[in-house]
Amino acid sequence: MPRWGLIVEQNLWYGKAQMWSVEVLDHVDGTREEALDVLRARAERFEPFHPSNPGRRVLYQEAEGFLLVVKGVWRSFHCRFKVAEQLSDSHPPEPPADASPEPEPGPSRADRERRRSGDRKPPERAPEPDPGPPPAWDADVPQVPSWLGRDDLS
Repeated sequence: MPRWGLIVEQNLWYGKAQMWSVEVLDHVDGTREEALDVLRARAERFEPFHPSNPGRRVLYQEAEGFLLVVKGVWRSFHCRFKVAEQLSDSHPPEPPADASPEPEPGPSRADRERRRSGDRKPPERAPEPDPGPPPAWDADVPQVPSWLGRDDLS
């Protein structure tokens, strides 16, 4: 079964400079039509980088995907959405482990007997950490510097 990448291309404006950004939104395993259905749902609720104060949003279907045109205060911006079949991946994701996690060991028989008899053991506390050496500002530093009050330092 083919794997499809859901791709969005949008124009990022930084002052007078323009830069196109490509982002893979998600992957869909299935037919191209299933991938287009998922992509359409994502395109309908997609929040583009620009404009920051969107007005009218119009979504068009193209042969290869969708075109979203968003009217801003000064000009319109657009995003292109495409589906593309993934042919290879240099770092494929790890397959999910089918092994169920090991159950945590329950209380021992002695602990269960102690609970029944009402003899409750207090919870164990972690040992207090060593306070370490005193702070540097408190290590043999005089309260008044030796040069304070000298007349020869004018």
